[in-house]
This record gives sequence, structure tokens and C-alpha cells, in this order.
Amino acid sequence: MKNKYYTYLIVLILAAESNYILPYVLARVFRPTFLDVFDLTNLELGTVFSTYGVVAFFSYLYGGILADRFSPRKLLSISLILTSLGGFIMMTYPSYIVMQFLFAYLGFTTVFLFWAPMIKATRMIGGSNKQGKTFSFLDGGRGIVASSIGVIGVIIFSILITTDISNADIHEKQNAFKYVIGVSSIIVFLCGIIVYSFLRVEISDDEKIGDFNNMKKLLKSKSIFLISIIILCAYMGYRITDIYSLYAAEVMMYDQINAAKIGAYQLYLRPIVCISVGLFSDKTGNINNIFYGFVIMLIGSILFASGIINSSVNTLFIISLIIVAVGTYAIRGLYFSILNDGHIPIALSGTAIGIVSIIGYSPDIFAPPLYGYLLDTFPGIKGHQFVYLILAVFSVLGLYTTLKFKKLIK
Repeated sequence: MKNKYYTYLIVLILAAESNYILPYVLARVFRPTFLDVFDLTNLELGTVFSTYGVVAFFSYLYGGILADRFSPRKLLSISLILTSLGGFIMMTYPSYIVMQFLFAYLGFTTVFLFWAPMIKATRMIGGSNKQGKTFSFLDGGRGIVASSIGVIGVIIFSILITTDISNADIHEKQNAFKYVIGVSSIIVFLCGIIVYSFLRVEISDDEKIGDFNNMKKLLKSKSIFLISIIILCAYMGYRITDIYSLYAAEVMMYDQINAAKIGAYQLYLRPIVCISVGLFSDKTGNINNIFYGFVIMLIGSILFASGIINSSVNTLFIISLIIVAVGTYAIRGLYFSILNDGHIPIALSGTAIGIVSIIGYSPDIFAPPLYGYLLDTFPGIKGHQFVYLILAVFSVLGLYTTLKFKKLIK
């Protein structure tokens, strides 16, 4: 496995991000357009994401046990192929009700069959000395994939919109966006084939120990609880990336194509930050860098919550967006690496990942509808201020929890 470290890491990067293009990346990059072509309000899109989150909530737990018993290669490849099929349903522009069922399906395919096996495989190839580097490189690579697909999507969309975007009717937008969804679905399917062909990461028979008794043992661990809260606070910041393009459109007055570019280009910060952090984090301490990440995220959220960032200060908007993104991506690239610091056995990685994820990723359930409600109820900059004020609160909680974890492992 040591000789094939980078091969396996690249395959995991491709799989890890391509599987989330349909449920996350498209809506994040094309938020204003996505709302238009599917005829959704911010609150309705939030409830669609919430449905995904509810299914994911239960999938994390049981999927974690599954990951400790079956081959990551088989689980990941099946997941990707099944996810790609959901994209072809999305291309029909289904009704709001059907979108709820579609995102429930995606919650199952992208989490139950995928999430824990993907994190466990990453932990396995990272060994005992390269956890920070491996997880940071994984998330940085995911950022490259996401931003590249986002830019490709923007190019496809802008080429197929033959008139000025402000004059394009809904049918022209739907026709153009259908190709964006179709190309994304094909990419996901091909990644499923690549994973099955090249990811030779297996677990031996004596390591297949996932069961509910081990889950009970892990639930008694203080480090598991603290890692869960750290992930939850960081993930609240990551969910903010969903509305970067909307802020650009509603507050900064960008048109839909330029707003989508903001959504796509900010994704390039993810690989820059994660790879930079990964180069030194194992030496300086992964938990220390998570602490600094929360400090940076807090500064950025306060800037946005203050209301000083409007269409007259474009440079400040870009700077503040970079600050929030840097803090968010630095923490995201590292939070699973501290499973080693918490002395969680690799053989129980899947079950442990299921437990921390069910708490850590719970914002999938409540954050999108909450953000959607605030953005619809308080139009313009006011709604965005409330959203970033919530992020500031979770940044403070993240700082406190990180200090508690540092004290525990000492």
C-alpha cells in the first residue's frame, strides 16, 4: 500500500468529491440559477437539503458499521454508480415533491454506502504518521475536483445561453442547465468504474469487527464526543459556502453567471488551504491548526455579520469571503485526522466515523432550512447578516471544544 499511496489517494479524491456534485456542488455554484430552473424558494431548497440530511443522519450510523465489515472498493464503486442514476432523474426537472424523494435517495447512496468507507480507506492509507497530510490532501484534492467541475459547468452553461443572461427566459436556462447536470452525472458514473478498477484497499477477515457492541464502547469515549462537536461547528461554516454565490447576486449585485463564477472560484481556495496546511500539520499538531482555523472563521463571520460588506466595497467582499473560506477549509481538512489523537483504533474507524458524523453533520438537517428561512424572511443583506451571526456563535463553540480536546489528549 505504501508504494501506491498517491495512486490510492488520487482515486479517493476523485470519488470523494464527484459523488457530491449532484446533491451539493451544483446548487452551491449555481445557487440563483438552481432556484430558477427548479422553481424553488430558498426555504424549499433548504427543506430538500434537510430531507437529504435526515436520510444521511441514519445512514452515517449504520453505514459506519457496514464499513467495518465490507470492502471499501466495492462499497464506493456501487455508491458512485447509483448516485449517477439520480442525476438523470434531476435532468427532467421534477416537481418539488419528487425532488424530496430524489434527495432522500441521494442521501442513501452518498452516505450509507460511501461516507464511512471513504474516510476509513483514507485513514488506512495514511498510516500512523501521515494522518494530517493525507486528510488535508484528500480535502484539498476534492476542492480541485469541485472547482474544476464548477468551472466546467459555468463554461457549458454560459456557452449554451445564447442571449444575455438577464434576458434569457426560464426554458433557455433549463435547457442549458440540463447539459450541466448530464455531464456531471457521466463524470460520477465513470468515477465508479475507476474506483472499482484501481482502489485496492481491502480489510482482512480478522479486521471485520463492526457491530453494535463496539459502538457502545465508542459511545463512552470523551474524545468521540468532542470530535463530533468540532466537526459540527466546522460544518456550519462549510454550509455557508452554499450561499456565497447568492450573496454575490443579492447583495453585491452580480448577474447569475458572475455570481456562479464566485461560487466556482472560491472552491479553488479549498485545495490551496488544505494542501498548505497538510504540508506541516503533522509536525505542528493537527488540533492546534484546527484551533487557528476557528479563530480565522470567527473573524470572517464577524465581518459579514457587521453589515459593512455591500456592493460599494467589492474588494472587502472578496477579502472577507477568503477569510471565512480559509478558516473553514483548514478545519475541514484536518478534523478526521484527530481520530488518531483520540486513540480510536483503525479497525473501528467505520463505526467511529458513523458516530461522529451523525452529530457532526447534523447541520445537513437544520442549517439549510434555517438559512433559507432567514434569507427569504429578511431579503437582501439583513438575512445574510443573521446567517453569519449564527456562524460566529458556532465558531466560538468550536474554539471552546478544541481547547477541551487539547486538554483531554494531554
